[in-house]
Amino acid sequence: MEGLLKGKIALVTGSSRGIGAAIAESFAKAGAHVIVNYVRSEQKARALADQLMEAYDVEALPIQADVTEEQDVQHMIDQILKEFDTLDVVVNNALFDYSFDPEARKKAWDIDWEDYQRQLDGSLKGSFHVCKYAMPIMKANTTGKIINITTNLLYQPVVPYHDYNTAKGALLSYSHNLAAELGPFGITVNCVAPGLVYPTDASQKTKEEIRDAIIAQTPLRRIAKPEDVTGSVLYLASSLADFVTGQTIVVDGGLNMK
Repeated sequence: MEGLLKGKIALVTGSSRGIGAAIAESFAKAGAHVIVNYVRSEQKARALADQLMEAYDVEALPIQADVTEEQDVQHMIDQILKEFDTLDVVVNNALFDYSFDPEARKKAWDIDWEDYQRQLDGSLKGSFHVCKYAMPIMKANTTGKIINITTNLLYQPVVPYHDYNTAKGALLSYSHNLAAELGPFGITVNCVAPGLVYPTDASQKTKEEIRDAIIAQTPLRRIAKPEDVTGSVLYLASSLADFVTGQTIVVDGGLNMK
C-alpha cells in the first residue's frame, strides 16, 4: 500500500493513541502527510509525529484541538491550511472518554440525558465541526474523502451501551446525509464500524470472559487489534474507493454479517 496516498494531506482526529494512532501510521506509510490531532496527550502526539516523519519521510503535524469546541476546530483548520494549503482526507475518530465495561454501564432505566448528550457531543458534534470547516476546502478542490468511525454495535447491540450506540447511530445518519449532499462535488463520505478493539484505553476494562465470549462468536476467532481497522480506512481514503460513498465497512471478524 506504499504510495497509495502519496502527497495527500490527511487529518485524523484523536490520533495520539489507539485506533487513531494506527490510522495515522497507515496513512504515513502510504505517503500521506498527517495531522495528529489530540486534546490532552501532547507528549504522545509529538512522539508519534516524530516517529512518522523519521520512519516514512512525510510531514506529521501535531495539533491540539477539542473537536467539540468550534473555535478549536476552526483554529486547527487554519493551521493546516497555513502549513499545507489544502486538506484531502478527514477521519473523524475522536471519542469522548468512554469505557466499554458491560458490568458498569448504565441500564436504560438509570441513564440520564446528560450521558446521551456527552456522547452526542463527542461523536456527532465533533464530527460536525470538523466537516463544517473541511467541506469548503474539499468543495473548492472538487474532491475529498471523509471517513467517520462508528461501531458494529449499531447492527447487533450485544451490549447496549445506550449513550454510545445512540450517538454513533446519529453519526451514521449524518454520514448518509453528507454523502448525498457532497457527492456532486466529488467528495465521498463513508464509515468504518469496528467491533471491540483491544487493547485501547476504552476497552481496557472489558473483562477477559467478555472478550472470550466475543471471540467464540467471531468466525475469525479473535478480537481486533487497532491495526486491523486501518486497511478499511486506508481503502476508503484512497483512489481505490473513488466510486464508493454512503457505505459502512464493518470490521469485526465476521461477528456481524449484513
